[in-house]
Amino acid sequence: MVAKLTLGALAQGDKWFGGMTRNPWNTKQGSSGSSAGSASATAAGCVAFAIGSETLGSISSPSTRCGTTGLRPTFGRVPRTGAMALSWTMDKLGPLCRAVEDTAIVLSAIYGPDGHDRTVQKAAFNWDASLDWRKLRVGYLKSDFEVQPPQQPQPPKEEKELTEDAKKRREQEAATRAEAMARREYDHKFGQAALDKLHAMGVNLIPVEFPKYPYQAMRSILTAEAAAAFDDLTRSGRDKLLTQQTKDDWPNTFRTARFIPAVEYIQANRARTVAMEMAAKVFEQVDVIVAPTFSTQLLITNLTGHPALILPNGFRGDDAPKARARENGEV
Repeated sequence: MVAKLTLGALAQGDKWFGGMTRNPWNTKQGSSGSSAGSASATAAGCVAFAIGSETLGSISSPSTRCGTTGLRPTFGRVPRTGAMALSWTMDKLGPLCRAVEDTAIVLSAIYGPDGHDRTVQKAAFNWDASLDWRKLRVGYLKSDFEVQPPQQPQPPKEEKELTEDAKKRREQEAATRAEAMARREYDHKFGQAALDKLHAMGVNLIPVEFPKYPYQAMRSILTAEAAAAFDDLTRSGRDKLLTQQTKDDWPNTFRTARFIPAVEYIQANRARTVAMEMAAKVFEQVDVIVAPTFSTQLLITNLTGHPALILPNGFRGDDAPKARARENGEV
């Protein structure tokens, strides 16, 4: 071990007590997280590789932001011994590197049972750099490469009935939706370029879709387990010491998760088993699926335990839509 790197407070985002981890390619941006330092330090060349953790995007997101190659292994592939627990049934550890071959080298050193993490299964890891990729059945999530407009809010009251604060909120929400749409349209070019490159390589892309299912409702599994993992922090009141205290930050998530009924947690896990079976049927058709990082696959594959490899696909240039300044200083 050569260094311990930063991560978002309690594995969320890139903000921690005293600062924010930066994207080395654009220091006006945060590095995203929660494996913030792992991605940033690797992208900057400070380390040859780093180990990150993912429960729902914490390897995928900083790899996408910083341009590293991140491997989120199959659940039960790599021991989590010594790592902070967030969600016992969803936590994964994996390498963040600068090349695919590097992730294979690191994975070969860290995979397999260690005698402590009993979720880890004994299974071979056979990396073959000479594999003829033309024999692979490559699927892609067709609808996720299309530009999806932001969800529209419910029709508001008549303008004259709105208070000044409500009007201001409406204007801010409209600006946020317009910003999100501009970024989606800009990012669409990069996704399309990736598909075009695969076509040019001779890859026969097979359109596939994951079945419609209430995946979002299953997020309660993560929040309930996370609240249990940090039960002492919440009960002691020391959660007030965390600098991030919005409704979406961990302190309030832990507090509200205490109201999730045990029956709903069990039902969500039963639904999760069905989701695993449905995902397995999709992978009977293909060997690998190409998808944008932030698409339907992110939640689905984290719930089902499937692996993901995140690859850089180009630099955003000066023509990229400019984000509005945030109160927390991120641009």
